[in-house]
Amino acid sequence: MRAVFWSLLSGLLFGVGLTVSQMINPAKVLSFLDVAGHWDPTLAFVMAGALAVTVPGFAWLRARNVSVFGGELKLPTRRDIDHRLVIGAVLFGVGWGLAGFCPGPALAALSTGLPDVFAFVVAMVAGMLVFRLLSRRA
Repeated sequence: MRAVFWSLLSGLLFGVGLTVSQMINPAKVLSFLDVAGHWDPTLAFVMAGALAVTVPGFAWLRARNVSVFGGELKLPTRRDIDHRLVIGAVLFGVGWGLAGFCPGPALAALSTGLPDVFAFVVAMVAGMLVFRLLSRRA
């Protein structure tokens, strides 16, 4: 139960951070991605702050070899770049550039109640389900 509480608290803190930094605002994200037009570099500071927390956090976890709650630490082991990674990265980038949302901020933006956000999340979940069905067949 303690792990569920801390997971919930971490998720809420992450959502608040996304909201305060305006990562849930598609116009803000799209202006960050518009490097050839009216570029807004402020989200680069948000990403730098995320890296400043993540990099030492992963180093600390790797030194421990167990999760914070003592369970198995599940870190990625693959380091190769294959076609699935490249296609996934391209689809993610195109989707982010077209919609101004990526999965985390989209879930946090559900709190706004805007129909566009719900449509994006439904499409995102549908895409995940289609991928799961297709990958089971392969």
